[in-house]
Amino acid sequence: MIDQGNTVSSLIRILIAIFLPPIAVLLTVGIGVQFFLNILLCILFYLPGSIHALWIVMRSR
Repeated sequence: MIDQGNTVSSLIRILIAIFLPPIAVLLTVGIGVQFFLNILLCILFYLPGSIHALWIVMRSR
């Protein structure tokens, strides 16, 4: 049986990763290299920041 709470949590993190990438990375790995890298990617180009955040969120599942 699929755990509904885990599925909803993952879906929310994916949506946050698309719209607010640094927040998704912060919630997933905390303050660290990945978080600051994501902020840099979002400042330079939004799309790479979103892709990086999605990668971090999906990797942590």
